[in-house]
Amino acid sequence: MLSPAHTPIVVATRNTHVERIHWGSIAVVDATGAPVVHVGDPDTYVFSRSTLKPFQAIPLVRDGGHHQFGFSTAELAIICGSHSGEDFHVIAVTRLLEKISKSEPDLRCGCHLPIRYGEHNLPPFGSTFDQRYNNCSGKHAGFLGYCSLHGYNQNYLDPDHPLQVNIREEVAMLANLPKNQLWSGIDGCSAPNYGMPLSRLALLWARLATSESGIDRDHDNALSSIASAMVCHPEMVSGTGRCDQAIALASDGDCIAKVGADGVYTIGIRSRGLGIAIKIADGNLGALYTTAVNVLVQLGLIDEHKLLTPWVEPTVVSMAGECVGKLQTRLKLPNL
Repeated sequence: MLSPAHTPIVVATRNTHVERIHWGSIAVVDATGAPVVHVGDPDTYVFSRSTLKPFQAIPLVRDGGHHQFGFSTAELAIICGSHSGEDFHVIAVTRLLEKISKSEPDLRCGCHLPIRYGEHNLPPFGSTFDQRYNNCSGKHAGFLGYCSLHGYNQNYLDPDHPLQVNIREEVAMLANLPKNQLWSGIDGCSAPNYGMPLSRLALLWARLATSESGIDRDHDNALSSIASAMVCHPEMVSGTGRCDQAIALASDGDCIAKVGADGVYTIGIRSRGLGIAIKIADGNLGALYTTAVNVLVQLGLIDEHKLLTPWVEPTVVSMAGECVGKLQTRLKLPNL
């Protein structure tokens, strides 16, 4: 097992003293895969996690399933998102299932506490949550839609299922990699997931941003439909007050942002035709978000916007809310 050549990116201070250091790497490429700038190790392999969701939706959209079932752009966006389990998210997933004549038990993503809740925001006593509240339920509803469209069995999580074989082929082509050079793994929602060099993950997102697949017009159109849905409905891609939505809104839709578990973040820049992929080695979300915002600011791709304030050197607070430190980036990037 090779150790990635990560570099220190974010430090957490406590009362001015450095308490922890978050290492990672960043890759920025254009839609041809040509490198623009990098930090650390752009060739390190990373699992794509939920940053793969827009590309897992390609078979459904390429084959016209979103039109066949009458999915709205908001519903297409949630298929590509990691939603917070807010009421409007659950309603959208319910409608997706109704349109393909499926129901909640047909999902195979499992249950978890909705992202909208956390340590300092507990759900009301006695709350219960089914699979529709899972942040990946939109993606799984899309998987079921593809199976219904083509008459396939619902064992859609099997790596040998026609859907998953198709997704693997699509990802390999878009990443310009032979299929045997993709890592194979299982994501937190039990779906097959793939790892690749960080720079190739950035390439996927540059191609999403430009809607230029490098394959054919059907794939270009699919990428265009997916990107447009995510731009029009960033609240479906993530949720209220989350970083993905804030970046989309602060950039007036120029940036399509998507977080993945365990410290992966991706951004497509539509006006510049760029893809950005970030990996924070220890998976810390606070360090990941502040890095993503800082990269955009330093590259001159976005201004420091009030919507992004929570992720610009955010404070470290005590349980009583007292500021005791900061997350501070150590990045120094050249301007484009």
